[in-house]
Amino acid sequence: MTRTFTVAAASCAALLTAGTAFAQDDTSCGEASITEMNWASGSVVTGVATFLMEQGYGCDVTVVPSSTNPAIASVAENGEPDILTELWVNAAPVYDRLAAEGKVEPLTEVLSDGGIEGWWIPDYTLEAHPELATIEGVLENPDLLGGRFHNCPDGWACKTVNTNNIRAAGLEEAGFEIFNHGSGETMATSIASAHANNEPWFGYYWAPTAVLGRYPMTRVDVGEYDEEAHACNSTEDCADPELSAYPNGKVLTVVTDSFAEAEPEVVDFLRNMQFTNDQMNSVLAWMEENNASAEEAAVHFLTSYQDVWSGWLSDGARERLASVLGE
Repeated sequence: MTRTFTVAAASCAALLTAGTAFAQDDTSCGEASITEMNWASGSVVTGVATFLMEQGYGCDVTVVPSSTNPAIASVAENGEPDILTELWVNAAPVYDRLAAEGKVEPLTEVLSDGGIEGWWIPDYTLEAHPELATIEGVLENPDLLGGRFHNCPDGWACKTVNTNNIRAAGLEEAGFEIFNHGSGETMATSIASAHANNEPWFGYYWAPTAVLGRYPMTRVDVGEYDEEAHACNSTEDCADPELSAYPNGKVLTVVTDSFAEAEPEVVDFLRNMQFTNDQMNSVLAWMEENNASAEEAAVHFLTSYQDVWSGWLSDGARERLASVLGE
């Protein structure tokens, strides 16, 4: 693998590794904690936010590895972490209560196009068997899809929703084995392997991702989105699940009420921080093609999209970043 780094990229990479070089003063934001969700785009968002908060605003940032439900539960119980980014709120039923109680403040749709979730099959499978475009056709032909449904790992909110939708659809009764993946990496590998061998694949996935950017897939039509059914399906104890499509989800950056009050300048930055699906898919594809870490992908975004992220910053933060990057 060969990478060519510009001077700015090298500066970003060094600073991401070394931490903040910001001279602390009365404008520095002090300590801040931020989630790093355990999927690729979430890690990239956190890497970008952390760099800009440290180098532009003087924050002492603690990154907290997490996923949707543990993160929101931690805020409910402990008021921490301060910042939850790439929070897929349609899969976090506790979020609405916390927002209504004023314990968290939604700042922005960090994925400006929203998040897309669903049950997918490869385009080549659909072209060969167009009847698989709907859940009815899927249930009638489990053999055409290898008799397996690829489900989310433990701890992911989508596993709860899928498990209830699986019950409602009767996948197991139709002859499907439910395979619960151990990680997002194995889910991605299974899709890549299927495409490499022109084999069937059926299961859950989401966008933006490098996977759906590289491998043409189509969402199976499982019917309309039903808000009430989806709300029940999002809980572990849904007594009577009903099949519902996923909504195109709001994917938010959220902060605690205490952080919003204490750090208004940083909150303004976070309110401005948005990625389009095209931008994120491009970064994630670069990450996968170069076998790069999330940290390196964050550097790639920072050096490739400076015209985008510079618009997120205050004048003072923009000047500090220009100094850091030697501009």
